[in-house]
Amino acid sequence: MSASHSGRNRRTAVIASLTAGAFLLPHGVAHAEPTAEDVREEIEGLQEEFSSLNAEYNDAQETHEAAEERLEEVRSDIESAEEQVEDLASGVRRLANLSYSGVDYTSPTQLIGSDGPETAMNHQADLAYLASQNDETLEHYTEELEHLEALESEASDTEEEAASALEDAEEATESAEESIAEQEALLEELTEEERAEATETVGDGGSGGGGGGDYNGPASGNARTALDFAYAQIGKPYVWGGTGPNGYDCSGLTQAAWSAAGVSLPRTTYDQINAGTRVSWENKQAGDLLFFYGAQPSHVGMYAGNGEMVHASTSGTPIGIVTLNDYYRQEFVGAVRP
Repeated sequence: MSASHSGRNRRTAVIASLTAGAFLLPHGVAHAEPTAEDVREEIEGLQEEFSSLNAEYNDAQETHEAAEERLEEVRSDIESAEEQVEDLASGVRRLANLSYSGVDYTSPTQLIGSDGPETAMNHQADLAYLASQNDETLEHYTEELEHLEALESEASDTEEEAASALEDAEEATESAEESIAEQEALLEELTEEERAEATETVGDGGSGGGGGGDYNGPASGNARTALDFAYAQIGKPYVWGGTGPNGYDCSGLTQAAWSAAGVSLPRTTYDQINAGTRVSWENKQAGDLLFFYGAQPSHVGMYAGNGEMVHASTSGTPIGIVTLNDYYRQEFVGAVRP
């Protein structure tokens, strides 16, 4: 069982115990309904799980796309190698026909029948040249056969890699959908006030639809350009694996924002954390990328200054601004200045 599935089962069990625990208590003993804080803790766990699944999905998609591109290149190489092998095979067949023609230019008959010593020596020189050419042709033919075999093996391995990566992406998508369904079920029984408290770290959902916002923080230069772009996306929906323009996931948003400033970032959180200068929490500046959850971070947002972050949080929650409270400080992994 994967870590994500075991974590999800554990959280489901916790919620079940919160909601059904009263039946395990003696009659007459009151049991409190799960509080907004209880639900918030569970949602934070689901948020981390969702982010991890999204990072896995993006990484799998990158692997799949790279494998498909490489597979196309290898297949083209195979086609060229097959043509080369066929050309060399024709030469090898001609040499084989000469070898089995029954004529031995080194026999006494051939040598005696020559016009003289000079002609005989010419025959020997011709034979030496033919032997040399024969060896080179056979060696080249063997090398090309081995090259073709290696290419075909690589094509097979690459095809398997692409299929495996696609399967990983599909599994991550299914698990993420389950995670979101759990979050929605947790929130369903809460009042509006409790719902707001339970979702203070991830937002309370909403329909999105755009609208945008204006950035008025302290950033300047490229960082301001990137933040202007990110703020213009506020209200747009979180899109699983999204890179815009109608919606984004977390790393899709940061990649697009910094691209607007002329800075190229990798696609995934796994790679974006290595795409710039590392800075500490205390030294972060507006425009810096902030990473969260685990040694291999699965969520990224952009620091806007004044203790706030703009990010694409989770499915059902539009792109927006969040206050960097103790929860985010606790889950902080690192920051990068592109």
